[in-house]
Amino acid sequence: MGRHHYKRVLLKLSGESLAGDQGYGIDPATISAIASEIRDVVEDGVQLALVIGGGNIFRGLAASSKGMDRASADYMGMLATVINSLAMQDALEKLGVSTRVQSAIAMQEVAEPYIRRRAVRHLEKGRVVIFGAGTGNPYFTTDTAASLRAMEINAQVILKGTKVDGVYSADPKKDATAIRYTELSYIQVLQQGLQVMDATATSLCMDNNLPIIVFDLTTPGNIKKVIGGEAIGTIVQGDEPCRKP
Repeated sequence: MGRHHYKRVLLKLSGESLAGDQGYGIDPATISAIASEIRDVVEDGVQLALVIGGGNIFRGLAASSKGMDRASADYMGMLATVINSLAMQDALEKLGVSTRVQSAIAMQEVAEPYIRRRAVRHLEKGRVVIFGAGTGNPYFTTDTAASLRAMEINAQVILKGTKVDGVYSADPKKDATAIRYTELSYIQVLQQGLQVMDATATSLCMDNNLPIIVFDLTTPGNIKKVIGGEAIGTIVQGDEPCRKP
């Protein structure tokens, strides 16, 4: 356990990260690769919880922009996150990792209800806890759900796995002059509108001084590296940081 910088973490994955190159749905090879990395850190004694988005299946915000009622669209998005949570549970348990899915929307046949103390107990016993259905409320994203759950379980950090190697001043695919930051403050993220987490989630982390690390999930071994304290990706925290390209 001494090799790890963090003992209890919350890993936030986008739904798209499960889709692999196919761009939608769940790619078995991709989800198995992520599950294998999670197994490695859990076997080393790290307590890990997961929040997974649903964008590979259904995006509530996109549907509401096309005329669907926002609350209904968001509930559909929450159900998509439960599908992803069950897929990740299956991938982890195939590798011998004990898991529990806890849903913010009651569906007792497929998942436990979300109960904070039970979730913490599972983590203490070495189980991976996957939080599904967001916060259970429309108008809140899975980013906000990740921030909320991380604080409820007393996680030391939120790890946000993405397809890029950190936070940039602009989209690096569209702007060759985009600068990659190694450190940012919450205020910088909010003032500059940087793509870390949405404003509600960032504000929640700022109010409770919970650091966020954005890193490249697609590079094998990065989950273990970031938990081990290696300086990869971008860390967002309270102190006014140096801006380093």
